Amino acid sequence: MQMAFSFWATEDMAWVRDRLRRRFGHAEPTCARTPIGQLVKSLISGRTRDEVSLGAYRRLIEAYPRWSDMGAATDLERLIGDVTFPDVKARHLGKTLAAIAIHRPDFDLAFLSDLGDPGALAWLERLPGVGRKVSASTLNFSTLRMPAFVVDTHILRILCRFGFVRSNADTRTAYDLTMAALPGWRAADLAELHVLMKLLGQTTCRVAHPDCRSCPISRRCRTAAYLRGPTTVPAE
Repeated sequence: MQMAFSFWATEDMAWVRDRLRRRFGHAEPTCARTPIGQLVKSLISGRTRDEVSLGAYRRLIEAYPRWSDMGAATDLERLIGDVTFPDVKARHLGKTLAAIAIHRPDFDLAFLSDLGDPGALAWLERLPGVGRKVSASTLNFSTLRMPAFVVDTHILRILCRFGFVRSNADTRTAYDLTMAALPGWRAADLAELHVLMKLLGQTTCRVAHPDCRSCPISRRCRTAAYLRGPTTVPAE
């Protein structure tokens, strides 16, 4: 299906952000955690509701205020038992903290800002269980405030349905294309776009039965256009 506009232009993503702002308001994410704290939080957050993963994170840091003690702990699975795949996440968490302790015994990851975005992502992704979502979260959502777009399951679903990426695209592909489309966007800009798109995925563009009629970005969405049938996309 040919559309009357081009994908992956900066103005397209700005349009998506502006339409979502009209629906949800401006989002102002905070970057309060240290990089190591955000790394731990992100490692246990996958496919888990925010309130559940936040509760698990709080239990971890209450039980083990020292990262070195957390890395050596044997009861991590119990502490994060209500997240998805707690056994796998506990294993990755212990191994990741142990690996960091070898090279950075103070667990201070501020040096990542000196590596630049590609270098910092590569360093983090050598750690057990750390993929592009976790590494981008560590850079953007922490006090590092480095520009990296966090692609979770909600974001990937929306990008695929909208037509930004192919339906079988993975997180890394979606990340690379989004970052290429948004040169010059600050960490705060990318964090806001993440929050707004996640809200859309939670409320409107859900896994089952997406509500395309009320979707604020359906005008330019390929899936919505397919469901409507052949039509001309009106200009704005």
